[in-house]
Amino acid sequence: MTVYYRPLVQHGVMRPDGAVPLAGQEFWFTHAERLTREADAAIVESRDIPKDYLDALTRSRGSIAGLDMARLHMMGILNATPDSFSDGGVNNSVEAACAAAMDMVAHGATILDIGGESTRPGATYVPEDEEIDRTRPLIQAIRAETDAVISIDTRKASVAQAAHEAGADLINDVSGFTFDPALAPYCAGLDLPVCVMHMQGDPATMQDDPRYDNVLLDVYDFLAAQVAKLEALGLKRELVFIDPGIGFGKTTEHNLTLLRNLSLFHGLGCPILLGVSRKGVIGEIGKEPRKDARAPGSIAVGLAGLSQGVQVLRVHDVAETAQALRLWAAVR
Repeated sequence: MTVYYRPLVQHGVMRPDGAVPLAGQEFWFTHAERLTREADAAIVESRDIPKDYLDALTRSRGSIAGLDMARLHMMGILNATPDSFSDGGVNNSVEAACAAAMDMVAHGATILDIGGESTRPGATYVPEDEEIDRTRPLIQAIRAETDAVISIDTRKASVAQAAHEAGADLINDVSGFTFDPALAPYCAGLDLPVCVMHMQGDPATMQDDPRYDNVLLDVYDFLAAQVAKLEALGLKRELVFIDPGIGFGKTTEHNLTLLRNLSLFHGLGCPILLGVSRKGVIGEIGKEPRKDARAPGSIAVGLAGLSQGVQVLRVHDVAETAQALRLWAAVR
């Protein structure tokens, strides 16, 4: 029987006896929810969590690509595509996209995520050469302007290689390294930082009829298995972000279950990246059909994630999110 522990995260200068840090951050916990597939959940004290599991929950995540994981980071979304769900066609030239990237950096983004293939629900496959043609010139232009971390949002090894050679620092694979068998060995061979995301199915079909036995534990087990495969290839766990993949092969209730229980994923010992910006669940619950008007809802859900110890928010609206983060930090 596999046992999982979800920290009940708290924050404050005054800490009771038995409080332990969460992932080396300012958050802490004294209790956790004990979960299995076979029995009802139960609350246990932190001292009752097995040592190895507790170590994964509490130890500092260090730095990835020069970024200190003890602080919060914003990943700015920059799509060089004509058909992305929210901003397709906006950055229709290298100059316009590079200017947008510099604006994101000026407002506090420490990572820029460059995408050349839409992964919105219903999106179709983009040939590798076309994806490279969309992303490589932009990465080269951005690298000439800033030292910010550049991420390539791709599931293809040839695109990742072209992007890395152009100056990208991080490989962000929405398929969780299940699409192209050459991608994981390529990243491991170069010690390239990666983000492993969960997606059920592929963009063309993922929202047709998503089903899970237990969405929270199924997503956790998938991410655990993929991180273990990367480790077996030689990539250190310290170089891996994990992303539960909100909106990728999930219903609204699946998404809400994951969002309510994000602290579970600290048990993987990796920094958590959360991408909720402008997604369908934001529009549905927030009653906002316009994708580019979903910043308030996106920020609200992002802050809820940060309260569970998420280290990175992937966002479209960098300036607005930065303002919210400053106020959130000041009040806390």
